[in-house]
Amino acid sequence: MICKRVEQLTSFIAMDVLERAQQLEREGESIIHLEVGEPDFNTPEAIKNSAIDALVRGDTHYTHSLGARKLREEICLHYERTYGVKGIDPDRVIVTSGTSPAFLAAMGAILDCGDEVILSNPHYPCHPNFVRFLEATPVKVPVYEEDGFQYRPESIKAAITPRTKAILVNSPANPTGNLLDPGRMAEIADTGKLILSDEIYHGLVYEGRARSALEFTQNCIVFNGFSKLFAMTGWRLGYMIAPDFMVRPIRKMAQNFFICANSISQAAGCTALTDPTVSEEIAKMVAIYDQRRKYMVARLRQIGFSITVEPTGAFYVFANARLFTNDSYSFAFEILENAKVGITPGVDFGSNGEGYVRFTYANSLDNIIEGLDRIQRYLENRQRKT
Repeated sequence: MICKRVEQLTSFIAMDVLERAQQLEREGESIIHLEVGEPDFNTPEAIKNSAIDALVRGDTHYTHSLGARKLREEICLHYERTYGVKGIDPDRVIVTSGTSPAFLAAMGAILDCGDEVILSNPHYPCHPNFVRFLEATPVKVPVYEEDGFQYRPESIKAAITPRTKAILVNSPANPTGNLLDPGRMAEIADTGKLILSDEIYHGLVYEGRARSALEFTQNCIVFNGFSKLFAMTGWRLGYMIAPDFMVRPIRKMAQNFFICANSISQAAGCTALTDPTVSEEIAKMVAIYDQRRKYMVARLRQIGFSITVEPTGAFYVFANARLFTNDSYSFAFEILENAKVGITPGVDFGSNGEGYVRFTYANSLDNIIEGLDRIQRYLENRQRKT
């Protein structure tokens, strides 16, 4: 007998597309993957070498449940250097095996049955599932293409009720790739509600700069990690910075449910934040992502997709596909089966994502060109047939 809270979880449609694409590949088809947001770069050499060194040293034991002290100190220094946020106590940092456990632990610390968390629509698909799993209620506030899919603070204020425990902010955002304007961030912080700030795509910004919630309020939990910026998805290393009063409750969950994050990955994380050769490699990666971004945006518009506000962060383009379809789910699988290109339907990200599709440029420029060539040829042939 499966419990109700698990039965209510929705699938991650991007993974459904990927799994069908992999099946087609096993059958001999050539598939271009523009559906899954994972860096195509390898982890920088200095990071890999530091993991080898940690193994040789025998750093293969449990760390503190909050994470290795050295890594937590470096995270605090990173936030001081990057955002000017000074004086963060390393004991406010909780290192986790990726950001997903951090979200689960943080929400587990604040949510009772029936509580509410405000989040955007569209949104990262896993965010509302964390809320629902804890028998709380995700309250979805629509965001719109003409605003660059940014929150309208007045819409958030209208959604606040006595049950509202937190407001979830994701900037740069998945799926849209857009950054939240600092003025809007300040207004959201001024609501007095706890801010849950998903900052996993920080560093992958091509115009302007990403702002941390900690620049606007201490009444927040920020979530970040190493997967996206440092091309370390498989290392499973993330963290959160929480207010003092929340650390002990979250620490108890970490002790009981996770013990600690991987010790070797934590040693590698220290190198990621401190080695100058890593910074140089990251700068090169960001420049390449930006080249791909510019090409993809221009080419998608040429094909007939609408992009009102160009994305300036992460590695996604959330394109309006209504010229071609009002059913993004069927359209994504139609493109996969006929053009042999994986893309993600907008409905995966919430009801307000219907009519859109997400493309990722976390793939080589050659593959992006080939993938968009295939889509253009298929759609032109499709139009002629109708």
